[in-house]
Amino acid sequence: MPYRLMAGLRAKQKAARERRILEAASKLFRERGFQEAKIERIAELAEVSVGTIYNYYKNKGDLLLAIVVLEVGVQIRGGHALISDPPRGMAKALQALTMVMLDNCTHYVSKEMWRHAMATSTRSPETPFGKSYNELDDKLAKNACDLMVRLQDNGHLRPDVDAYAAGELWFNSLNMMFTIFVKRDDMSLDDLKADVARQSAPLILALELS
Repeated sequence: MPYRLMAGLRAKQKAARERRILEAASKLFRERGFQEAKIERIAELAEVSVGTIYNYYKNKGDLLLAIVVLEVGVQIRGGHALISDPPRGMAKALQALTMVMLDNCTHYVSKEMWRHAMATSTRSPETPFGKSYNELDDKLAKNACDLMVRLQDNGHLRPDVDAYAAGELWFNSLNMMFTIFVKRDDMSLDDLKADVARQSAPLILALELS
């Protein structure tokens, strides 16, 4: 087999193996909780050796971060696609970005997992975990800012407004509501979306170019 084909096959096998590990870890973290989940059981579910997991990840914290990256990556890519061709009007555009950010926010990462990730990034912001987590937050915030800039370019946001600051304001509000959602086990995703829409309404009224 030619070298390039062999290298491509190995890369695909590696990616598939990593995906199995992350999906197994996500499943076990949800079922047992982050603290109680064991690397040995994750390896069993992923059909790999414990040594293979440690070849990719140093500890459970690294596994959790990789799962968060997997989850948030979907939101970031979806945001980029939306910004390139947003719906007409601020209300529809921000609603679309809200859906992009929230529809998949608990697909791999449960509320308990989010709480652990948030606590770790807050407690240890200068660690690799904390820095990587905060970089993801920055990328999500940039999507919101870039959307506001695009809306202004398209004539939907008042020209006298700092579009980037408007994006930061909107994202900070959403981020705070997401934190409340993560803290409260009784709060549903639909509740969160409704709260985001309710708190976005005054901002849209103040900033939209009519």
